[in-house]
Amino acid sequence: MLIQILLVVAVIALLFLLARSTADARHQAVTRLAIGLFVVAALLTILWPHALTRVAQYVGVGRGTDLLLYALVILFVAQVARSHRRNNDLERKITVLARELALAQARTEDGRVPAPQPPAGTPAP
Repeated sequence: MLIQILLVVAVIALLFLLARSTADARHQAVTRLAIGLFVVAALLTILWPHALTRVAQYVGVGRGTDLLLYALVILFVAQVARSHRRNNDLERKITVLARELALAQARTEDGRVPAPQPPAGTPAP
């Protein structure tokens, strides 16, 4: 069936995208493009619901609602994986900040007060 091939390809593409680094602008552009395509698809589905049923029958699914469910499951898994990755990144940053804070407090308790840093954007004396 065509739908099985499409779903397998979607899951593999999702795994590939999630395995990449997210620090670049290209990834953000792909995300914005995907959101835009989702909005357009949602509007088209709302305006012409029978078209979704025809697309579903073309790919081998009986009803448009079933095709919509498959698409939403793929999107849900993508969102969960993306949130998991973002959470891991935030935990890593919090750990680094906590270590820096602990070291700074340890330095001040030892009597070795670090020299105050000028605020960002001000010229050094």
